[in-house]
Amino acid sequence: MTSEEKVRLIVEAADAKQARNPTLLDLRGLTLMTDYFFVCEGTSSVHIRTITDHIVEQMKHAGAGGIRIEGYDHARWVLMDYQDVVAHVMAPDQREYYDLEAFWAEAPRLDLSARGGEPEVERGVKRSPTEAVTESIPHV
Repeated sequence: MTSEEKVRLIVEAADAKQARNPTLLDLRGLTLMTDYFFVCEGTSSVHIRTITDHIVEQMKHAGAGGIRIEGYDHARWVLMDYQDVVAHVMAPDQREYYDLEAFWAEAPRLDLSARGGEPEVERGVKRSPTEAVTESIPHV
């Protein structure tokens, strides 16, 4: 499974569970540890676990192995490592404090939603996060 296919599945799974403020960071060429960071927020520990569980379930169903999960018990910041794609599901205060987007400021990013969790609007066309990521990731 390519990293682009993993990203699409992760974004779709997070979107299905109403993840907030999803952002995709393209780290290719900036680090050897991974190709993409997907970052989103949950509104509570239950919501964070729900998003995480759905991502893990969808990725297993698609045959993506090699997962490592950190932070699930406390559910303030859950990290799912799929080697070339790392997904972060965070509480808003944790995301603000650690500010991964600022740390990786030089990484091209795709903001997958507009303010308030609504899908991004571009040139008058409303797009879902899944459509946005599909349009932005180059096909290899």
